Amino acid sequence: MAVPALRLDSSYAMRIHLIAIGRRPSGWERDGYLEYTRRLPLEFSIELREIAPSKRGSRGSTERRVEDEGRRLLAAVPGGARVVALDERGAAWTTAALADRIGRWMHEGRDLALLIGGADGLAPDCIAAAEHRWSLSPLTLPHGLVRIVVAEQLYRAWTILRRHPYHRG
Repeated sequence: MAVPALRLDSSYAMRIHLIAIGRRPSGWERDGYLEYTRRLPLEFSIELREIAPSKRGSRGSTERRVEDEGRRLLAAVPGGARVVALDERGAAWTTAALADRIGRWMHEGRDLALLIGGADGLAPDCIAAAEHRWSLSPLTLPHGLVRIVVAEQLYRAWTILRRHPYHRG
């Protein structure tokens, strides 16, 4: 799939909101995530919003915890943002397809909210609110690694759109 070069001006800015259930990542996870987010320009920046996981206890069921986390994830989505759920049952996108989507979405002028669920997954309400479901892999990945992979793939998509030599595939 040939992706046309993205000609940017201030009207093609898009903020990406990575909204994740989880606590502060370990040092290597934070460093890996920052490695890619720091490379991105302001008009295509990623903002991480961490939502504390629901407390596990003998009283609360898994379903209630997931529902509570889902409500808090959706409450953190900025108004008008396109919602994409990171879900193992979602579609697997190639990097070129991701770049193509990002390019089209930037032209639409909406921000992007990527939702990462907790240890027990995303709430059904989050899946229902999502315009797309994106699977990074059929494997179960640690949450810190998911953040790194998402940041790297968004950076790679950006470089494809800009015809930067980082992506050579």
